Amino acid sequence: MDNKLIVISLGGSILVPNGGIDADFLKDFSKLIRARIKLGERFIIVVGGGSTARSYQQAARAVGKLADEDVDWLGIHATRLNAHLLRSVFREEALHRVIKNPTLHVNWNKSVLIGAGWKPGWSTDYVAIRMGHKYGAKRVINLSNIAVAYDKDPNKHTDAKPIYKADWKTFRHLVGNKWSPGMNVPFDPIASRLADKWGMEVVIAQGNDLKNLKNIFEGKKFVGTVIG
Repeated sequence: MDNKLIVISLGGSILVPNGGIDADFLKDFSKLIRARIKLGERFIIVVGGGSTARSYQQAARAVGKLADEDVDWLGIHATRLNAHLLRSVFREEALHRVIKNPTLHVNWNKSVLIGAGWKPGWSTDYVAIRMGHKYGAKRVINLSNIAVAYDKDPNKHTDAKPIYKADWKTFRHLVGNKWSPGMNVPFDPIASRLADKWGMEVVIAQGNDLKNLKNIFEGKKFVGTVIG
């Protein structure tokens, strides 16, 4: 187990919300990561597709019916574009290439390893779990556009209750066992099954609350959901 290794599954909606790339977030996020690197920490950051993926998927669907595989590939290529943006920002700190296949072992002597989407059927949450396990991390921090997970969709159910702590059995009952492109769940069901199998912990937190993220890094009190 590498106690200095921090794995982040960065939701694309944080990096690329509907208004386009959030350069202010990117600036503040990179500043925080560099400060932690100076303390000896290393990072695996796997980034999602965000509004870039949704724009391409919606445009294709507007023209005609799409197979799930094609929808997935559009999202995957969006994650890779976002990942290259991150790798460019961390040019001095990161391995020179983006990791697309989480099953391959990479010898990296840099402080940051950037990952992206792999292939249809597997989300970037899944990639983050696979990479975290491969390099000895026991926890993945999932940064998305929600502060905590709920027992049901709070946008549809007024009686939805926040979840601050859950074991994998309880959480997997909520999200199910099947993943499809663009599905709206706090954490990918397939990645959840893998994290459960490998005894990994997942923290779900608001992605653009960097003060809260710093508290997670430092083991202080934070707002979020802990699963595992």
